[in-house]
Amino acid sequence: MQLSERLAITVEIAEQAGHMIREARQEQNFGQHYKHGRELVTDVDVAIDRFIADQLEARFPGEARLTEELSPERETLEKGGDLWVVDPIDGTVNFAQGLPHVAVSIAWAHNGKVQLGVVHAPFLVETFTSTRGDGARLNGKRIRSSLVTRLEQCLIATGFPYRREGRAPLMRRLSAVMDACQDMRRCGSAALDLCNVACGRLDAYYESVSPWDFAAGYLIAQEAGARAGHLYPCPENIPEELYGEHILVAAPDVYKPLKTLLIHADENRTPAT
Repeated sequence: MQLSERLAITVEIAEQAGHMIREARQEQNFGQHYKHGRELVTDVDVAIDRFIADQLEARFPGEARLTEELSPERETLEKGGDLWVVDPIDGTVNFAQGLPHVAVSIAWAHNGKVQLGVVHAPFLVETFTSTRGDGARLNGKRIRSSLVTRLEQCLIATGFPYRREGRAPLMRRLSAVMDACQDMRRCGSAALDLCNVACGRLDAYYESVSPWDFAAGYLIAQEAGARAGHLYPCPENIPEELYGEHILVAAPDVYKPLKTLLIHADENRTPAT
């Protein structure tokens, strides 16, 4: 099957899922619970995950899936072959609270390389798409990342883990970025943060996230011209494009200075001038 055909099918599935998400919010009859005692999950997350899984199995039978709610077994990352990486609702808290920054994120990887990415924002009526080597698009129109050249001009996004005990070290990064850059944003959806870097609304994004949060948006941002990587070396047994710890995506000219700034912040010392 051609990559373009895979993309068209993926967009169709993502937008159908988005329609279900909009209907669920209108009806307001979904249950909520917390997994691991701190991470919100709604009945809609599970229903959308199941819908996407069923659609992918019907269209691409036998291909492996890594999904947030139904198939979160990360050992799948170490295997080769075809792999779908799915977040049914990226921004679950936003969804439950009535905020618009909510996305369906679907990526397809082959032998550890992401080949296509779709991020659909149902409340914003935006669909970001990309296939490897063919650029990135928003609602069918080509997009490009920011051309900013100086950190002090940058608008940067990040997020924080649900574990409160894991937030304190990240405050050093936040402080360093606030001192060096124009301002910060936190919209609550890693997939949309990455897509906002892709279309130049944001100049950079950094965070540690799960594969399903970033796999699609990471490709979209790269294909739009952003530079993407990690602050620290990745494990040898996990493909870099599916390893979500300490990712950094930025306009090309500010990637290196921002990476240096963040690493120095982790070391709790002031970068050299």
